[in-house]
Amino acid sequence: MTSPAVIRRGTDTAPRWNHPVAPARLPQQRAVEEALAKMRAWNPYDGDAWLDDVADALDDVPPAEDKVDDLALCLRGHLMQLVSIAISREADKRDERVTPLIARAREARESELPGDYPKAINQLRRMGWAVNELLDVLVEIGTLKQPDSLAQPATRKAAS
Repeated sequence: MTSPAVIRRGTDTAPRWNHPVAPARLPQQRAVEEALAKMRAWNPYDGDAWLDDVADALDDVPPAEDKVDDLALCLRGHLMQLVSIAISREADKRDERVTPLIARAREARESELPGDYPKAINQLRRMGWAVNELLDVLVEIGTLKQPDSLAQPATRKAAS
């Protein structure tokens, strides 16, 4: 009768294997908090909301005087997002119209809102036109999705 060989653990002469991977390091708490703050502050692309704000700025009936600052803040945010999207997706390399529109958007965004109501309305309209034109070009060249409110009726039914 044959018996299996008994192997005692720890007595073999084989070299020990060293794990070549460095131990995991957790990210710093501050870096995690900064990333989380950026994620919370992020606003997704909503072309319809942007167009609503553009319509408020460009309407024949100007917004009420107490709404001007809020609308300017929204339009500045839209301009910042549009410029960031255009630059990050290199839209200026695909269409020559994008570069001057980015410059116009930056100029409109950086201009201070005048204290005089009629001048503030003019500034809102400049920002509104900048949002509208840059959004139109980015949609046309396929950088951004067309806002749902501008889709053809047959497309809206198919999407529903």
